[in-house]
Amino acid sequence: MPQPFEAEAAERLAGRFAERGAPERAFAATPEGAALLAALGGHSPYLADLAVRESATLLRVVERGPDATFALALDPLGRADPAATRAQVAALLRQAKRQVALVAAVADLAGLWPLDRVTGALSDLADAATDYACAHLLREAQARGEIRLTGARHDPRATGRGSGLVVLGMGKLGGRELNYSSDIDLMVLYDPQAAAYDADRAGAIYVRLARDLVRLLEERTEGGYVFRTDLRLRPDPAATPLAVSLPAAITYYESMGQNWERAAMIKARPVAADRALGESFLREIRPFVWRRHLDFAAVADIHSIKRQIHAHKGARGAHAEVQVAGHDVKLGRGGIREIEFSTQILQLIWGGRDPALRDPTTLGALAALAAAGRIGRRTAADLADAYVFLRNVEHRLQMVADRQTHRLPEDAEGLARIASFMGFDGVESFSAALLGHMTRVERCYAGLFESAPDLGAGGEVEGSLVFTGVEDDPATIETLRRLGYQNPSAIAGMVRGWHHGRARATRSERARELLTELMPAILAAFAKQLQPDQALMRLDGAFQRMGAGVQALSLLHRNPALLDRLAFLLGAAPALADHVARSAAALDALLSGTLAAADPAASLPALVKEARFLDEALDATRRVVTERRFEIDAAALEGRMAVDAAGEARSALADAAIAALMPRVAAEFATRHGKVAGGAMGVVALGKLGGRDMLPASDLDLILVYDHPEDAAESTGGAKALPASQYYARLANQVVAALTSPGPEGKLFEVDMRLRPSGSKGPVAVSLAGFARYHAESAWTWERMALTRARFVAGPAALKRKVEAAIRGAQTRPAEAAKVLADAAAMRARMLRDLPGDGPWDVKLMPGGLVEAEFVAQALQVAHASRAPAVLSPTTRQAFAALAKAKLLAAEEAAALVAADRLWRAVIAHLRLTVGRWREEALPDAVAAGLLSVVAPLLPRPPVDQSDLRAQMRDVAEAVRAVFLRRVGPLDQG
Repeated sequence: MPQPFEAEAAERLAGRFAERGAPERAFAATPEGAALLAALGGHSPYLADLAVRESATLLRVVERGPDATFALALDPLGRADPAATRAQVAALLRQAKRQVALVAAVADLAGLWPLDRVTGALSDLADAATDYACAHLLREAQARGEIRLTGARHDPRATGRGSGLVVLGMGKLGGRELNYSSDIDLMVLYDPQAAAYDADRAGAIYVRLARDLVRLLEERTEGGYVFRTDLRLRPDPAATPLAVSLPAAITYYESMGQNWERAAMIKARPVAADRALGESFLREIRPFVWRRHLDFAAVADIHSIKRQIHAHKGARGAHAEVQVAGHDVKLGRGGIREIEFSTQILQLIWGGRDPALRDPTTLGALAALAAAGRIGRRTAADLADAYVFLRNVEHRLQMVADRQTHRLPEDAEGLARIASFMGFDGVESFSAALLGHMTRVERCYAGLFESAPDLGAGGEVEGSLVFTGVEDDPATIETLRRLGYQNPSAIAGMVRGWHHGRARATRSERARELLTELMPAILAAFAKQLQPDQALMRLDGAFQRMGAGVQALSLLHRNPALLDRLAFLLGAAPALADHVARSAAALDALLSGTLAAADPAASLPALVKEARFLDEALDATRRVVTERRFEIDAAALEGRMAVDAAGEARSALADAAIAALMPRVAAEFATRHGKVAGGAMGVVALGKLGGRDMLPASDLDLILVYDHPEDAAESTGGAKALPASQYYARLANQVVAALTSPGPEGKLFEVDMRLRPSGSKGPVAVSLAGFARYHAESAWTWERMALTRARFVAGPAALKRKVEAAIRGAQTRPAEAAKVLADAAAMRARMLRDLPGDGPWDVKLMPGGLVEAEFVAQALQVAHASRAPAVLSPTTRQAFAALAKAKLLAAEEAAALVAADRLWRAVIAHLRLTVGRWREEALPDAVAAGLLSVVAPLLPRPPVDQSDLRAQMRDVAEAVRAVFLRRVGPLDQG
């Protein structure tokens, strides 16, 4: 017997025990009795209280031995009393628990029982208690008229037969290796056709049984508790009820069962209710657990799970390295879990072909593996010796206060208590023995598995990452929090959901194996983003919508650099990320590198034409435009498409959409209102679309122009004729509605028609004659400047020629250059006063920004186009070149303005895709890094940081302002 660690506590127990009665006093006075009470009271307050409360049981152990006393403690649970109340059943269960706990502790400390007998006795108690509780609950359900029972009324085991209820013991209970203060892992299943009168109500009935079972076993009363009970090892516990039907469980394991669940099922066995039905279920899923082929894929999967526990060699805490103070003897390096992992992985690999290896106990499996030559005998012996030693340490830790702990104390006194409880004469000798065992376990584990090559991407994550099982691992939560995740518990739950196959992308076994390997790298990459939680949730959205994830995960697995790209896109660009989350094809294309491989807009005319209805045509157009816009924006954001090319591509996409839809809208409109004979309508683009340099989220500045013969006063051929002007006004509204109406993919575009003649007060559609007359007689300088970017984008060829001629005539109309330039300067001054820049990154409106550069091009074109029409170009950078050629700008001025135009558009595009409007001085680091990369080719020297970028931007703005002042005029801002 171990010598008492606390002599005073030992003496107190001896006195309390003696007060119980004459037999107790006599026993306490014997040397054997004094030694036993000293060992109990001198180490464990819990065992001291138990010895006093159950003194008769302690005396019975001494008189009759632990085996007989144990049998007597369980005997009442083998005889069910049909008339017993719930409270009486609960009291009887708790009495049995107290007595068996005391018997097991005494037999263990006295060396009367080896480890497997101790754990076996605790497991037998759990079996008997669970079965007794189930028998009582089944009889209650029968009394309520919910189920019919055919088993014997007074035999709990027989009561469960034919009840449709199956209770499997999992984990240590299933392997008959229950530790001293362990909870019990149960899986509750049921056959809906077996005993319930109404199969449709069976689920609710058995779920209530499961809930009542948990309450009956773990509720704390004055008699204590029986077992803490965990039902979370059932199939997909986050998505299934407490009791799962047998057909549903079989389907789950056959289709989505994970390798860690295979490992868990090695130990599964029926422990209560209908054991025969439970055995039948285990036979049914045997092919899931034991595969005949050599399942080396499982090695990578399960080994990566273990590697997640030690995701980085510098991991902190209880898992970091072999140590003593504060070490977790279960989860830490060299601990019990490593022995179990070693054993179970080898069982999964070889057990499919060799049934002799399917022993559910760890020690039995080690012996079988050694006998079969699957592990060295010396290695098996070392692991077995360490397992016994560490389980004994675990028991002593839990006996102190009946706490389910596996962590050694960090303080010297606490360690000294455990060393004494283990029978050592001091901490030094205990530590030497403990370190010896754990070092051998670590060496064995590394030799078996950790020498294997790294099969996937490895994220540099410091800390624990465990997503197996069903609950949050505290060390993992801390790791996620340290990485920067705001809601680490939600992130852990989401990742577990992926492993459970709740996302479509992770339903295949191969996808989950790849995911397990990738998880450290995924979490590290997404942690770098501005809002990592939201970024990872967008990835979850993409996983939910993907038909299968093996291809995408394989790409990430083979090329980890893609992961940083994906994380950046999902984290830095909310609009693009939302599209990825909505569209599985977008993620596939992004990862496979097929973005912008071909222009999908080329298919638009055929898609629109083939659609049966206008709504179908609109949906097809929205889909194509959304996909192509995503491709362009993603390429631009990553620097794979230059700003000019991106602007041209966005503009070509808008051109294609307008050109494809307008005839279909017109045809649909004609079915109701006929046609205007000889008439036609076209679309003129201005602004960014007209200049072919659209930015992300640019709206469309449009003018709709129509023309018809003078004698065609109204439409003909439709159900309702309309006057020509009204016909085209309503048709124009239909075209605008088609471009702006929302659908599943969102809107195609926002449309701005304020640049039409007379602005918002003018008609929606303007006649060609009215357009020409207005610009010949009434247009303001700013309207003439806007018209420099006019471009005909949709409509019949004949009308196009007429409209382009009218535009050209308006653009080359003589103008008084001095007045035009003065008007432009005054407008710019008014804008600076009334519409100042919105923060330091508003490079569009700021002094020397994009608007100011465009004003230079537009004002000079209006002022000089009548005598030098070659200066006209709707594209700003081309206009600068033409103005330089005409000597209206110096070459160096034109070059500076072209460079500024490109830089400002690149900055605007990047910020719109990432943070939208940003009013603070400093950008988020991730956004700034991307911006610096994108604009580096557009500056005299690559910017080293945000401050350097801002300094170079100031130089560019000053250059633009200087040209404006020289070529347009002074700014009088009043």
